[in-house]
Amino acid sequence: MFVFKNKYFLIIESIKDLKLKNIKNNNKINIIYRRKNKIIEEIEELKIYRKACRLKNIKFFVANNIYLTILLKADGLYISSYNKSYRHLHLRKLKYLVIGSAHNIREIELKKKQGCTNILLSRFFKVDYDNNSSFMGVIKFNNFLRLSKTLIPLGGIKYTNLSALKNIDCDGIAVMSEIKKKPVIINRLF
Repeated sequence: MFVFKNKYFLIIESIKDLKLKNIKNNNKINIIYRRKNKIIEEIEELKIYRKACRLKNIKFFVANNIYLTILLKADGLYISSYNKSYRHLHLRKLKYLVIGSAHNIREIELKKKQGCTNILLSRFFKVDYDNNSSFMGVIKFNNFLRLSKTLIPLGGIKYTNLSALKNIDCDGIAVMSEIKKKPVIINRLF
């Protein structure tokens, strides 16, 4: 099953989650480095990973850390939905891209004010880690697309439900937990 989109956002928590040799050389891949715990890879390892991304024409974003974004010479900054700050606005003058995530209309409007070029809208499908949480589905997501064409679906996207992504009129998709579970999905997506 192939899903053809213009952008693919792959969210990783460690550079060990995604081997770059599995990714073909194209301009569609965007990697978001989002560390959950306080343990961080060595800066030198991150710089090497960043250089490898650059050689493969992969855009590299750092989540919620302006200092690390500038230090690694990343392509941009990823702003989580809980981040309400405007401190990153000077990065746009330095030609950095800014992307963000949201869960509802209010957060979408905030991310627009924060200058995000793409907004990852979560939860597209039902997720494994929280069975009681609500999710959008195809119809509700398409209604959200009327607000902004920069929305990208995130959450619950698995190999088994990739065919439903053909029914949405968005520019890309975002995958997070499936990367760690089944790295083979990277080869199947593109």
